Amino acid sequence: MSQLTGVDHVVIRVKDLDEGIKTYRDVLGLTLSRTGENPAIGKQAFFDLPDGGFIELVAPLSADSAIGKALERSGEGVHTIAMAVEDMDKTVADLKARGATILGGGPVQFVHPKSAHGVLLQLFEKRK
Repeated sequence: MSQLTGVDHVVIRVKDLDEGIKTYRDVLGLTLSRTGENPAIGKQAFFDLPDGGFIELVAPLSADSAIGKALERSGEGVHTIAMAVEDMDKTVADLKARGATILGGGPVQFVHPKSAHGVLLQLFEKRK
């Protein structure tokens, strides 16, 4: 059995980061903790949650980026749910044995959206 121990964070695609920030801050009442830009991901905004997790908004830097393509294909919405696991190797082996397609390797791996009803699941070992 896989050892998913909890949700660490949720990544949400938005077309316009400023509009996304307004919604999550002004409408939903979350506190913006920081913003940033990552060439591989795009523009980012982070909202820390009381349980230690966070919500990350991402907007593309270009239409041909991974986030830009996902927006074009699927629109705004949940992009990734990041799940902590106790033992990456055991969890990945269990998931593969049950038919899940795993992407990547090493300390962070992903369950392909086709194996999780359209949601990209990020797996990582959470430090104790």
